[in-house]
Amino acid sequence: MTQFFSTKTVSAGISIIVLLFVLLGFWWSFAPDTFNVRQNAQDMAAQKGHQMVTGYTTTSTLIKVTEMMLYKNGGYITNDVLPPGIFMDNIPAWEFGVLEMSRDLALSMRKDFSRSQSQSIESPQLVQAQPYYNNDSNRWILPSSESRYEKAIEQLYLYQAELGNIDSVNTQFYARADNLRDWLKQVEKRLGSLSQKLSASVGSDVINTELAGDPEARQSTPQNPVVRNKTSWFKLDDNFYEARGASWALLHFLKAIEVDFRDVLENKNATISLRQIIRELEATQETVYTPVILNGDGFGMLANHSLVMANYISRANAALIELSELLNQG
Repeated sequence: MTQFFSTKTVSAGISIIVLLFVLLGFWWSFAPDTFNVRQNAQDMAAQKGHQMVTGYTTTSTLIKVTEMMLYKNGGYITNDVLPPGIFMDNIPAWEFGVLEMSRDLALSMRKDFSRSQSQSIESPQLVQAQPYYNNDSNRWILPSSESRYEKAIEQLYLYQAELGNIDSVNTQFYARADNLRDWLKQVEKRLGSLSQKLSASVGSDVINTELAGDPEARQSTPQNPVVRNKTSWFKLDDNFYEARGASWALLHFLKAIEVDFRDVLENKNATISLRQIIRELEATQETVYTPVILNGDGFGMLANHSLVMANYISRANAALIELSELLNQG
């Protein structure tokens, strides 16, 4: 009787623990909501006694996006080695998408936005912050991924403080059309890659156009003229949530760009184009009402969430290309 009671108690205890892990994993699966970038920057400036100068909103937004990635429900999950985090893959994919967009912006801030020309000196704070973003996203052994990204935030706060101090002339943020265009070109490549991975959810035969337009172009190894693109079933949800995370971060960054590059955008008559991109990205954050990412055929009975996401991202990318062309015009 005692043995039976002991076995029954252990089984009940295990069941309770498993249930708690399931509930905890469910709670951790909710990505953060969007936030108002202008209000966030104003709150930071008021709290720290800074001036709302050019570049302050973009810097504050990068800080906030990184903090929300690290301190959301469950914290940073990608490098978890214990349950329930180790069994989760959707939120880690979301975190990677956010991280990739944050890395691109941090690099552009270091080499473009904070420099007046190619021969100017880099911001020492951004020189420190940008490499921290490039640390392995899956590292749990000290120094962990979180500690490196927190170091990046610390340096960004220092840059923000110098930027918001009108008596400091050595720290600058230059809102110019050429700087903005260079960053947008990098974003175009990110969105194009995400769109291709999402579109491959149904599988298709694609003509190889990698050397099109240049008869003298060569590549390292030959490829077939027709390439079969098909995403593994195990990667469908990862690609979807990576795109969702990247879109979430980019959505905030573009809203910040609208504030800091207002005069440049108005001069190029490009504000409306930027707002259209933002609208397309806002659509990527709509609620997903199914517990799994469906992968129906293009015109099949079931929905294909990857194709829907690819549609919004492709439209945003096309509008980005048009925006870059507008910024390139005199």
